[in-house]
Amino acid sequence: MGFLYCNILGRLGYGLPRELWVVEAGIFLNYLGWGAVLPFEVIYLHQARGFGLGVSGLVVGVVTLVAVAAAPIVGPVIDRVGARTTAAAAGVALAAGYAGLAFVHTPAQAFVAAALAGLGNGALQPSQSALLASLSRPEIRHRSTAVSRVAANLGVGLGAALGGLVAARGLEGFVALFLANAVSYLLYVAILVLAVRKDARPDPLPGGYRLLLRDRAFVRLALTNVAVIAVGWGVFTWIVPPYASDQVGLSSELIGLLLLANALTVVVAQIPVARFSEGRRRASIMAIGSLAFVPACLLVLAAGYLALGVAEAALLVAVIVVGVGECFHTTALMPLVADLAPPAVRGRYMAATGLSWWLGLALAPTLGTQLLSVSAPATMLVSAAVALGAALSALALERYVPEAARLTPRPALAGH
Repeated sequence: MGFLYCNILGRLGYGLPRELWVVEAGIFLNYLGWGAVLPFEVIYLHQARGFGLGVSGLVVGVVTLVAVAAAPIVGPVIDRVGARTTAAAAGVALAAGYAGLAFVHTPAQAFVAAALAGLGNGALQPSQSALLASLSRPEIRHRSTAVSRVAANLGVGLGAALGGLVAARGLEGFVALFLANAVSYLLYVAILVLAVRKDARPDPLPGGYRLLLRDRAFVRLALTNVAVIAVGWGVFTWIVPPYASDQVGLSSELIGLLLLANALTVVVAQIPVARFSEGRRRASIMAIGSLAFVPACLLVLAAGYLALGVAEAALLVAVIVVGVGECFHTTALMPLVADLAPPAVRGRYMAATGLSWWLGLALAPTLGTQLLSVSAPATMLVSAAVALGAALSALALERYVPEAARLTPRPALAGH
């Protein structure tokens, strides 16, 4: 289905080169496996392996914390050896880490496997973003980002739905999901190695990360992104599933379907949002995305006090609203980073953006699960407040961004 969607968009003349379409198909496969385990990581460790809820959250948090630590190192590696090579190595590390998680019996084993997966995660996102930027012209980068989001969310959504069915089989089902995820990473690596013909390596530029730290627009953008990711991705990935299970009483199958609804929303809305953003200010587009998370958090909070049927409807609406918010944020984020970054240090800019991404994700399982164990309502109220602050910060970003990068470009030709 993901391959078919990509092929349809290509035939409609969305302006992306053939090489990029093959990579987008690989992204779909990658996220299909990840989506199958994503909503069940904490549940698997807590319910199937018998770890405490706090310990389970910390294990999942290690994946993101190691990714945070790896990100600054990955940036120079991308700039020196190339985005494709770095992404392939990251996929191998992720495969090993998730295969290890399938067979853990003690928290110590889980922490080791999570650290290996975290190393791969820290390298994959910035190298993949740098690769997509290098394969597309500046005026169509928002479209490249949109298609990658469609491929990723279609994979996550289908994976989550399938994962919910398999997870219902208990421990054996969870083990199968984690192994399937490992295989999907290896398939993605094979596609990268076979499909991408060359690794772009611009001439080195003196300064390294010092250039990035002097870029006030980028620094503010990265800090804002931490808050956005913490709520829109972290909370709704790792906090809402156990909240829905414990506070509302949803089954694993229904939790998987909520993730599917969120992903399908992105699949349907991402391309129209990308087209809507053309010619409009990126700061405003990102602010709309953050604002969408506020009512979504409040709906999740309300679900804990409603009858089951009404609560299920409230959660469904919440994940759909979050999906639309994600579309607005991502349409502007990575193309803006690519425009701000000099080509010779693009790997560092993408790595720093990945660092902000993983910092946001780390806050949800590490701090969010601790707060959730104390007060579920407070968890969602704090999340709503953080999202509102992120929206205000995105609006304030406008005056720091160079005039040439403030608007999402309009491709010169309709077919491009």
